[in-house]
Amino acid sequence: MSEREELAGLKRTLRRQAIARRNAIDDRAVRSAAICARLAALPLFRAAPSIHCYLPIRSEVDTRPLIAAALAAGKAVAMPVVSEDGTLLHSWIDRLDETAFAASVLGTVRPHHLRPALPGSWALTVVPLLAFDRRCYRLGYGKGHYDRLLAQVSGAMIGVAFAAQEEPRLPHEPHDIALDLIVTEHELIGPGQA
Repeated sequence: MSEREELAGLKRTLRRQAIARRNAIDDRAVRSAAICARLAALPLFRAAPSIHCYLPIRSEVDTRPLIAAALAAGKAVAMPVVSEDGTLLHSWIDRLDETAFAASVLGTVRPHHLRPALPGSWALTVVPLLAFDRRCYRLGYGKGHYDRLLAQVSGAMIGVAFAAQEEPRLPHEPHDIALDLIVTEHELIGPGQA
């Protein structure tokens, strides 16, 4: 077995374990609200005129309170949209009303009316993840959507996660980009946050 195949196998195992651990977290709504409040209080967030933020699927951190705060503050908000062919697109949104969205692929939603947003046209990117480590590396679902996106954006890249999603050390490859900050319900993790 090659080193690359071993790494892929390790990541698959870590993903399965991370999903099970995240699914077992109690009080996700309360914890999500704490994460969103901690992030919304950051000077980076308050100063950003525009953000990119996902809408949650499965047991991910619920970012709707953060998106609502951004919209209420007059920020432009973009969200990822998975197209039918599996590519990641981005659309500006101006409300969170459920009637503004339709079911899409991979359990995601998409706005009824796409307003294309180009990577780099927002100031701050909020990133979902399955696991993270103290070096701010993340483990995603394995499709590479965010690896490609993070390589194209400027501005702060902030991961949101429950504290239980932390791993001692994640494997990473040359294309993996460390985030600037991880926000959990208990703390901020990143350079200068100790």
